[in-house]
Amino acid sequence: MTDQHLEVIAGVDTHGQTHHAAVVDGLGRHLADKEFAATGAGYRQLMTWLGSHGTVAAVGVEGTGAYGAELARVLTRSGLRVVEVDRPDRKTRRLRGKSDPIDAYAAATAVASGRATGTPKTRDGIVEAIRALRVPRRSAIKARTQAINQARQLLVTAPEALRAQLRGLSATELARTCARLRPDDLADPTGATKAALRRLGRRILALAEEIAELDAELKTLTTQAAPALLARMGVGTDVAGQLLATAGDNPDRLRSEAAFAHLCGVSPIPASSGRRDRHRLNRGGDRAANHALHTIALSRMRWDSRTKAYVQRRTKQGLSKKDIMRCLKRHIARDIYRALIHDLQARGAHPSSLAADLPQAA
Repeated sequence: MTDQHLEVIAGVDTHGQTHHAAVVDGLGRHLADKEFAATGAGYRQLMTWLGSHGTVAAVGVEGTGAYGAELARVLTRSGLRVVEVDRPDRKTRRLRGKSDPIDAYAAATAVASGRATGTPKTRDGIVEAIRALRVPRRSAIKARTQAINQARQLLVTAPEALRAQLRGLSATELARTCARLRPDDLADPTGATKAALRRLGRRILALAEEIAELDAELKTLTTQAAPALLARMGVGTDVAGQLLATAGDNPDRLRSEAAFAHLCGVSPIPASSGRRDRHRLNRGGDRAANHALHTIALSRMRWDSRTKAYVQRRTKQGLSKKDIMRCLKRHIARDIYRALIHDLQARGAHPSSLAADLPQAA
C-alpha cells in the first residue's frame, strides 16, 4: 500500500493530445510515471493518480504558456503548487536522451532540486482576455500591410493611365479609390490590374475596420485593467497591452522590479575587461516587451523634457547612443513595474504580497 504521508513531487511533460506525468520522492528517486489524455477527464485522472502516491508538494509543468496552460489552471484551482519548468537544454538532452518519461522525470527533478522555481501565469483574468484579442489584431495589421504593399507593387507595372489616376495617394485614399474601380475586360492587362486592385482595396478597408473594432475593445479592457500604466508618458493602448500580456494576470510572480527588467531583456549585462568597466545591451528576454519599452523610450526622448536633459547629460559624459538607450529602458522598466503593481492592487489581487511596493508606485 502506498504511504499517503509520503511527500512527493510531480513533473509533467505536456503535448497537444497527451500529457506524461512522473512522480519522485524528496530525494529525487523515481517512483512512477504514466500518460494521460489532455482532456478534462484526463486532468482529473492525472490528479487522482498523483494523490495515490502521497502528499503532492509541487507539480513541475513544462509549457505552461502552451500545451500545459489548461493543466496548470486545473492544478492551481485544486490547490496544488504549480512550478513552471523550462525544457532541458540541448546538451542535457544529448547526454540523457529524449522521451516523454525522461522529460517528465526531469521536470519533477528540477522542482525537487530547486532549479525550477518560476510561478506560471494564471491566465484566468482580464490580461488573458487582452492577450487573446491582440492575436487577431497583430495578424490583421500584418495582412493589411501586405495588401498595401501588393497594391503599390501592382501600380509599378500598371499602364500609365491607371498609374496617373492613383499616383500620390495615401494608403487609405488608395484603398478607397481602388475599391471603386470598375474593371471591364479581364483579358486586357489594364482590366485585370483594376480587378486585382479593387479586391486589394476592399481587403484593406475590411482589415482597417476590423483593426479599428479591435482597438476600441482593447482600449476599453486596458483602461479597466491598467489605468495607472496608461497614465505613464509614452504608454498607449498597444504598448500597455503588450506589457500586460508579458507580466500576466499575476505580476506578483515577478519578485522585484529587477526580475521584470530581466524578463523584458533590459537588465544590464556585465561586459568589463581589464581596466574597462561597462555593461552592454541585454539581447534576451521577451523581445516584444523590449520593443514596447523601446517605443516608450523613443517617445520620451522626443516629448519629455526630463528625458531630453538626461540624454544630453549622458552624451556629454561620453556614453554611446546604445548605452544611453540601455540605461533609459532600465529606468522605464522600473517605472512600468511600479505602475503594474499599483494596478494589480487596485484590482484587489494578492494585496498582502505586494504591499511593500506601493510607496514607490506613485
